[in-house]
Amino acid sequence: MFDDAIIVQSAISAFNNAALYAPAFLWSALLTLPLFILSWMFGGKILNQIGWTQNDIISKGSMWSVIIAFGWLVLFGGNYGVLRDDTSTLPFMIAAIVFVMTAFVGSNLQRNVLFQRKNLPYLVLVLIALGLSDMHIWWGPLLQIGVALFGFLLGRVAKREMRAEPGMLLIVLATTTTILMQPEFFRFGQLGNLTGVHMIALMLIGIFAAATIAVRNIKPAHKIHDSAYVKLKWMMRFVVMLAVAVFVMTESVPVFLGAVVVAFMLFALSVWHSAKVPSALGDKLYALTVLSFGIIISMPVISVIGIIMLSNMPHGNLWAESKYLL
Repeated sequence: MFDDAIIVQSAISAFNNAALYAPAFLWSALLTLPLFILSWMFGGKILNQIGWTQNDIISKGSMWSVIIAFGWLVLFGGNYGVLRDDTSTLPFMIAAIVFVMTAFVGSNLQRNVLFQRKNLPYLVLVLIALGLSDMHIWWGPLLQIGVALFGFLLGRVAKREMRAEPGMLLIVLATTTTILMQPEFFRFGQLGNLTGVHMIALMLIGIFAAATIAVRNIKPAHKIHDSAYVKLKWMMRFVVMLAVAVFVMTESVPVFLGAVVVAFMLFALSVWHSAKVPSALGDKLYALTVLSFGIIISMPVISVIGIIMLSNMPHGNLWAESKYLL
């Protein structure tokens, strides 16, 4: 009855069950709502105080979002009681995300001299944190430290820096997928028993990311005949709704990724059929993606960065600008 393993497993189970009916990320967002409102109201002043401009807000905001998300990934995970067997792919997924994050940071810091004596204590602390972030098996620390160093050095020697939006969107989608793979590891919920709130939040991030990619990469052509466009649009809407419904029923990672892909196809069709796209729509959707990502991982600072991005973009009716995508 008082065996250590039983006590620990009971505590983990109690925590996960509590997370099901009281999603921590939701309550964190609600409690932080006053901060979000102030960030929206004084976004311009905050931008001036931190030394950013409207020209570099996306690049610098993305850079800091990746750094903060890296800290969250390294320090927040670690519930190894949920890794029920040695065949779990979660450590490799986390290592892949760490690699992309460090490559992103390294490529965007090519002009900075980082390897100085005064920076050594900070670099050592980062390596120690990386090693401690995966202690479930002997090769865990080697994997995390190795991929981080390789990614950072690869980014430093790259011919050009990784672009802000594609790099951040890749990290957002990969992290969201990893959270869905094993929610207990990230204290997000219990595998196979996510609530509607959890699944709506995950799906919204996927939809925002898909819409951002479509708007920023598909060129308006206005070549599809209107009658054919209407039929194709309704067919794609049905497929998207079916994919979302299947995801809600199964909580399956492949279904989630499939829903994101078909949502992208729907948005791409809408953009390709249109004559033009509002100039700032892609940036606004990207800011919403960053904002939602910060909420789902309970990191209000990332959400505030997304709000500051949004508040310093041309104001307008976002719904009126984007509803043609649906």
